[in-house]
Amino acid sequence: MLRQLTILILLITVLGSCNKNLKEYNPSNTTADALWSTPQGFVTAVNGAYSTVPKLFGSDENFIFLSEMGDDLWENQGNTTYDPDIMKYMNFTSSSAATGAVWSLLYTAINQCNAGIGRIGNAGFTNPVERNAREAELRFLRAYYYWNVVETWGGVILDTVETTTVQLTAQRSSVSAFYDLIFRDLQFAAANLPAIAGKTDTVSSGIWEYGRATKAAAMGMLARAYLSRAYYSSGADAASYFQLAHDMATQLISNAGQWDISLYPNYADMWDPSNRVPNSNAKNNKESIFWATFSSNTSLDVSGNGNRTNLWFLTNYSGYSATTIPGLSLSILYGNDQKNRRFMPTRALLDFYNDTIDSRYAGSFQEVWLCNTQHTWTAPEVSAFGKDPSLVGHVTNVGDTAMWISKHVISNQALRPYVCYDRNYTYQSSGAISTTGYDRWVVLKKYLDPLTKTGLTTYPGYLDNIVMRLSEIYLIAAEAAFQQGNTTEAATLINVLRTRAAIKTPVDHTGDMQVSASDITLDFILDERARELCGEYMRWFDLKRTGQLGNRIQLYNPDITSFKPAYSLRPVPLSELQALTNGAAFGQNPGY
Repeated sequence: MLRQLTILILLITVLGSCNKNLKEYNPSNTTADALWSTPQGFVTAVNGAYSTVPKLFGSDENFIFLSEMGDDLWENQGNTTYDPDIMKYMNFTSSSAATGAVWSLLYTAINQCNAGIGRIGNAGFTNPVERNAREAELRFLRAYYYWNVVETWGGVILDTVETTTVQLTAQRSSVSAFYDLIFRDLQFAAANLPAIAGKTDTVSSGIWEYGRATKAAAMGMLARAYLSRAYYSSGADAASYFQLAHDMATQLISNAGQWDISLYPNYADMWDPSNRVPNSNAKNNKESIFWATFSSNTSLDVSGNGNRTNLWFLTNYSGYSATTIPGLSLSILYGNDQKNRRFMPTRALLDFYNDTIDSRYAGSFQEVWLCNTQHTWTAPEVSAFGKDPSLVGHVTNVGDTAMWISKHVISNQALRPYVCYDRNYTYQSSGAISTTGYDRWVVLKKYLDPLTKTGLTTYPGYLDNIVMRLSEIYLIAAEAAFQQGNTTEAATLINVLRTRAAIKTPVDHTGDMQVSASDITLDFILDERARELCGEYMRWFDLKRTGQLGNRIQLYNPDITSFKPAYSLRPVPLSELQALTNGAAFGQNPGY
């Protein structure tokens, strides 16, 4: 199978990592048997298992397509036909490049975990604490990767033993079997991982590096996995999983301070680039629970791509292949908009925020671009942008507003000495993208990177990406409480996040942001998850988990017209089925 062939290549190429840095790789030709026979060498197996995390979260666009596209929050930029199978479910088949690429990445990583787990007994560990911690890392990662597999494809291949030869047959396993393994792995991880990254530990007589899994990461994934598993059950069985999700999430919340985790006082601080700068020996973001790490020393990164998330949510502000905006030119501050723009928000996503009281809108989105090149308005420009003739000769100085793109209707546009695009320009009355709004939209700014980008037109940045953070744990606990009928507790948990998000000055809107038990519905929880977590590699999974994918697309994303209920599972890659001698018996997922 292609999956196994890819795995064999990885086992050769990732051998030999320095045990002092999660990102370091030694281009050694040493065999795994020899290299992994000492505790120091065995860390190679562990580091190799981590290498897929940054590939999923920023080095490549395929995973964010699978986790954020084809839902209620995002449009294909400009309503174009780029990857229409993932973006709009058009001609969605088993030949989808994105699904094939992510399948290969996940199963390659899983085999690396299996290899390490199977070989750790021969690695020469004499300290049981260190041995268990290294195995716990591998089990945490295997559980994380398998959670993505089972939620994306359902009951497909569940391997727990290292693959060293090409296998031409495969068997499906049940969803419950996947989750049984996920739970066992995460429970072992939670019991054996160190408490805090970036601190001295008892495992390696040094620093448990920022980027490695911790006890809190295992607990957070357990809460997420229990919540997901509950939706595959009903009655008392479902209730037991919702209870487990609730209890694990609230335990993590109650003890977060012990593990050096806390909510930022201001939502925007979460996405301040200075709070995501790579640092192998310090925890640089206090709200993060697990993260994908990058290094500006490209020789230490798993690929030369770095973190490219900074490219994918931008609008056209510098005039690339379109109308130039007076006073604006390409800048590191606003990002490289010249290629690789992929995502624009649905009108519904923007409207989920009441931006007069909720700071998460301004903390997540950019509406205003300031002049970075002094400019004098000409008569042709005044005419082209529909401005009043009195603006001919107006000088836009550096620091003045040059462009405003708003989710609201902008009044008196002709008299404003800057370019304006409002909701009526970008969207039709139905919420679909308008014929004029194909190139200008409000920008998700969470991933902008003015600190580590090395040039105006370079693609890679090197800020760390957050995989899981504390606010998600509050939302998991709230959803579990709601599903148990405890809407009062659900409201209390959500109000912690809404209190933080409330605009405090010049008027304190904390009271306006509070919700009561009667406000809590599944739709409200999904709206709240959108407000808090949009763009963070989770939305498709949220809607799939709750069974609301089709409903929310129909309500909020009118540009998607080809969705079918079967698309709540992705297709098994055709190349995988064709490589199996029992491919017909293994079978494609329904609907493809």
